[in-house]
Amino acid sequence: MLKKRKLGRRIGEIQVGEKLVFQAAIEDKDLLLYLGLTDDANPLYIQHDYASQTPFGKPVVPPIMLMGMITSAVSKYLPGPGSYITRNDIRFLRPVYHYETLEFLLEVTDVDEESHCVTLAVTATRGAEMVLTGELSACPPHTLPRLDSRALENF
Repeated sequence: MLKKRKLGRRIGEIQVGEKLVFQAAIEDKDLLLYLGLTDDANPLYIQHDYASQTPFGKPVVPPIMLMGMITSAVSKYLPGPGSYITRNDIRFLRPVYHYETLEFLLEVTDVDEESHCVTLAVTATRGAEMVLTGELSACPPHTLPRLDSRALENF
């Protein structure tokens, strides 16, 4: 039997100023999985001999992989399961390298009940150095109507 998953918080339960802080370590296994799933063979991401000759000096983490970490946090925590990102504007300020640990901060800056949307400011730092900043909008999970016997008529 399938277990029902709990949904995230509804729009009326979210307040401006709420924050989520989390850390993410960049591991080889995660990079290789990402690159394999996306079929991304950019030598800047995995070839030390190539990357060492660029201004970066060593392989970098794909920026979209960092975006995936943010998306995951929205899906899991703020607003949580059942949410959907409708807009993102993320600026990647500095390269992120393999084996680094980043600290992400998501903060609710607006709750618009009429459009069923929350706006989140996003930053990620490596120690005291900011590596990305931006903003995204997410649609929290909707309150679903209760099922009754008519809901199964089309099956």
